[in-house]
Amino acid sequence: MSHTLGVRQVQKRRTRQALLDAALELLEEQSLSSLGLREVTRAVGVAPTAFYRHFRSTADLGVALVEEALGSLHPMIRTTVSPGGDPEERIARAVELIASHVGEYPSHVRFIARERHGGVQPVREAIREQLARFAEEVRAELAGDPESAGWHDDDLLMLAGLYVDQMLSTASQFLEALEGTAEERRRVAETATRRLRLITLGRRHWLD
Repeated sequence: MSHTLGVRQVQKRRTRQALLDAALELLEEQSLSSLGLREVTRAVGVAPTAFYRHFRSTADLGVALVEEALGSLHPMIRTTVSPGGDPEERIARAVELIASHVGEYPSHVRFIARERHGGVQPVREAIREQLARFAEEVRAELAGDPESAGWHDDDLLMLAGLYVDQMLSTASQFLEALEGTAEERRRVAETATRRLRLITLGRRHWLD
């Protein structure tokens, strides 16, 4: 009996992931607000009723996609601002990590970029909550840096927000240059490096 339940659970997880993957592929050409659940189930090859065993609605599916797209980024973002080491090396590492992530998960990045200000409120809120978590995690990392001595928590959170916003902006720009030339991607990396350097320099003199 337990073996049968285990097989069913595995199959259920596979179907859920297949629905997420199909939706993400369909969203390459449209927004979530225009996506129909029948499109998704047809792409997977399951009955429309099967959809509701995994998601309450397409908005619920969209929230799951947000968690899939952004949830795995928390360790990466903390790494890019962790204290210690040369600031220029941290900046270079951050830009390299963002470029690598965009190259590996372009559909996820495109989905977040489109739906961050899209027409599905639960998805907008889910993205906003994830970004707020990023900012809080970055604030905690910055607080452990000796350079943050004397900083008010509100100011650290503001600085964390600047880093998170810049990372998102950089990801979007890398996405646009993904099909372009190596020179276009180099310019994106150079611009991102200069902007992160500017934020870092401003941080050093904030208490002045």
